[in-house]
Amino acid sequence: MIKPIVRVPCSVWRAHSASLEMTAGTRAIPEETAIAFTFNTASYAVMMATPQDLEDFAVGFALTEGIVPSLEAIDTVEVVEEDAGIELRVWLKTKDAAEFLGRRRKLAGPTGCGLCGVESLIEAMRPPPPVSQGQVLTPEEIMTAVSSLAAHQELNRETRAVHAAGFWEPARGLLAVREDVGRHNALDKLGGARARDGETAAQGIIVLTSRVSIEMVQKSAMIGAPIVVAVSAPTALAVRMAEACGLTLAAVARKDGFEVFTHPHRIAGASKSDVA
Repeated sequence: MIKPIVRVPCSVWRAHSASLEMTAGTRAIPEETAIAFTFNTASYAVMMATPQDLEDFAVGFALTEGIVPSLEAIDTVEVVEEDAGIELRVWLKTKDAAEFLGRRRKLAGPTGCGLCGVESLIEAMRPPPPVSQGQVLTPEEIMTAVSSLAAHQELNRETRAVHAAGFWEPARGLLAVREDVGRHNALDKLGGARARDGETAAQGIIVLTSRVSIEMVQKSAMIGAPIVVAVSAPTALAVRMAEACGLTLAAVARKDGFEVFTHPHRIAGASKSDVA
């Protein structure tokens, strides 16, 4: 199997060096691999991703993209290494496979463009199902969740070049972390890991090391998390989508605090009037 980290030679220049000349060095960098998704032999998508936790990736992608309603719809997942990358062969159970293939036939245009035109815009903007109420957390618990993530970012500690998505609950702490060169992939892997462990996300929060785009909100809601906290800012569209599906979105999380953009009622001490 392809390793997620490679060490490569490089030339190094440092301002504090006495000679101010280049020196030979090495750097650990993350691998980026083409990952092809097929469902019952039907090609679906190719993602560039870190070749790690691929079974989680397959399950999480199928769930967050709405390809399957639950883990029970998936029969098996095969990870097949090819010359050009890796193929994730997801085999759906008979009923779910028929529904999936029917949707593909309906959405594919005569030119084979797949989701295109007005249909693709509607599909892209469709809000996910409303999230559950979940728990009310204190600001201190939010900060604890955010600060707990760094110690478990093993790939990033070596490479300083990957994103992470973690799941945290007040009573149990940080329960899962997944990393990837792509922020969406890390979140998909996290969702797949939670599903494969037989766990829901209804009583905890998702913590992200990235900015929050609309897809991150949609995927988090599909996973079932009522609260998302990110270290970077959200996009305006992500805020509107979080508002629409009832998700509490907090971002710009730093050592001294964070900002809440939607549905502040799940964070103790915050109120609707605090959110413009």
